[in-house]
Amino acid sequence: MYLLHLHFENARENDTGELCFKKDGRKVAKWTLLPSGKSSLELLRLIAIACGGASLFPHLPFALQRLCRDPASPLQVEYVLALHPPYETPPHGTALWGSGIRVDAKGRVSTLSGKEYRFLSSDIPTHRAKSGIGDSWLFFLGYGPKLKHHDGTDDFDFTDPFFRITRFHSLFLDQSPLTDPVEFLTKIHYRGVRHKRMAPMHVMERLARLLKEHLAVHTESWLTKECDFRQQWLALAPWQRRAVLPVLDAARHLLFAYPKHMRPLDIPCLILFDRPDQFYTEDLFPRWAKLMDALLPAMQLLATVTDHARLSLPSGLLASSCDIPILPERPNKPPSRVPRGAILLLDVDSRLPNLALMKLSRYFKEQGQRVVLARHDAFLTGVETVYASCVFFRPASQHRVRMLRRHYGDALIVGGSGVDIGKRLPEEIEKAPADYGLYPELEDRAIGFLTRGCPFHCPFCIVPRKEGKPRQVCDLEELLPDGRRRLILLDDNLLAHPKAGNFLEEMAVRGLEVNFTQTLDLRLLDQQKVRLLKRIHCSNLRFTRHVYHFSLNDNRNLDELRHKYDMFGFNGKDSVEFICMYGFNTTLVEDVERFRFLRSLPGAYVFVQEYQPIVGGPPANLQDFFDERADELIDELIRIMFTQNMKSMEKYYRWVSKRYAQTFGRLHPGLVDTIFKYNHRQRKGLYLATMAGLSKYEGL
Repeated sequence: MYLLHLHFENARENDTGELCFKKDGRKVAKWTLLPSGKSSLELLRLIAIACGGASLFPHLPFALQRLCRDPASPLQVEYVLALHPPYETPPHGTALWGSGIRVDAKGRVSTLSGKEYRFLSSDIPTHRAKSGIGDSWLFFLGYGPKLKHHDGTDDFDFTDPFFRITRFHSLFLDQSPLTDPVEFLTKIHYRGVRHKRMAPMHVMERLARLLKEHLAVHTESWLTKECDFRQQWLALAPWQRRAVLPVLDAARHLLFAYPKHMRPLDIPCLILFDRPDQFYTEDLFPRWAKLMDALLPAMQLLATVTDHARLSLPSGLLASSCDIPILPERPNKPPSRVPRGAILLLDVDSRLPNLALMKLSRYFKEQGQRVVLARHDAFLTGVETVYASCVFFRPASQHRVRMLRRHYGDALIVGGSGVDIGKRLPEEIEKAPADYGLYPELEDRAIGFLTRGCPFHCPFCIVPRKEGKPRQVCDLEELLPDGRRRLILLDDNLLAHPKAGNFLEEMAVRGLEVNFTQTLDLRLLDQQKVRLLKRIHCSNLRFTRHVYHFSLNDNRNLDELRHKYDMFGFNGKDSVEFICMYGFNTTLVEDVERFRFLRSLPGAYVFVQEYQPIVGGPPANLQDFFDERADELIDELIRIMFTQNMKSMEKYYRWVSKRYAQTFGRLHPGLVDTIFKYNHRQRKGLYLATMAGLSKYEGL
């Protein structure tokens, strides 16, 4: 993000005024230097409290009322920012937007809304800035004139829910510690150099090159497999350590705030510095400035410096600028109304293209009527007839249906397993071919059923009640229009049909790529069917890789399943996904046994799904989920690591962690560490606080 404009009222040192950082209509100055002194430091602090988030500042040990000139009136700060997708998401679909905060006589910070704005132009859309503790919103850094670093203390575990304050702590508190340089360099060396992670490698390579070029740091060994960074740090001269410290801190925070971006040092950012010239010698300050400019090419830097320090900086550096983003129009903006006489088809919650809606679309188009597709909870005008399909019986889906009924009234006709398992399409529509024009994202893929039904009566499953016993409803010729050779097969239990072998053989002869999206029943396989499946190109949903899909929802007959699995001759290079349901009637003992079993199968990994009650179905039975071995079993659980799809297992870990806290009144530390080992580490502190029952943190 970039700061474009700042307005303030009732500031102690600056009273009421404004600052503009734009150079012209589409650019902002990269370097803005303010004169040293109390008034300029106050401006940096005003920017920090405006962008920092109202919920963070009660946890900053600084009396914010000290910034107010008149104690009887609040301090008000309003500002205009430029956000940069995809790093930030502008709230109004426009790059420029305004927000503001107010500080009262007791130092409490609140966000402005509506008519409370006094200074911003009416042309600038305003939005309450998110005040939560999310990692990168709104990202900026702030540094005071006295810097030191953590030494031997671990500030990388994110156990503090208010860690974002550390990004600008030293602007308010002298000697507030920055990143431990040895610990940080060791971590990114391990991830980047030793394990070839792209983002840490990007940071390490740029640091090594620029520190050597501008500060004469000997970084030759930094990119080798073995490097002792404690020794490297101790070998630096005191002036080199002072210069390197904020450089490493800025690199650390960008890398950790944007872990999914391959080049985090190129992300647009705002950095505030109070007297950076004070901790460098006269000849070192320009070198440090050139280093920062090259390290962070999209940085906007606001700094307070003396006139002498300003004159020491190269004129070309001070003349540089950054581009203000221009957001393109959204290409797929949903319509606000339906053309007169058109029929609206609503896909409430499908994860796949909705086959029922595709058949309805074909039927109505053949009647000469116009059809419009909308998704989720679209509330359009000009609608006379609406057909909605709701697949899942989930709270979110049921809420959408209620809101749709309220909006469309008698014009709405709702079907699907999420509302009525007995409701069927009329026979003439059910037999109609699917309209592939309704979901162009299918491209060359076909979708449909060869068979419906299942002979088993699993209590958690809707299929036996809805579809009955297996029966054929279509053939491959009908399912594959226009010569399509990729098929998303929706069959409930294809292998349970008496002609399953014939279906598989025809798929093999045709050379089809098939996604068995509802999985295959491993129990029903024999040598002949295994040979046929190995001839079929079994694929994932996008048809980008070869993968088999099976399911394992309980622990029955594991030895038999292993025998069936061994028929395929899988090895560690194969991809075999098992869909595993949890949260219905299994215990932790059974779940761990199931995952342990799957881990022993070469090529196997899991995709976990929480049980969702069906219409009229049984509730979950988890009264005895834990036993006296709960801690021992969780320790074993987190040691079971699959080679693929461990992010899916995180969902199960979180579910177990929540049940554990509810049952025992405490958290399992090892399980929490595992949940945040790889993903969303910045949320660990908030998780610890909320799961511990500290309700004051809720909603941050």
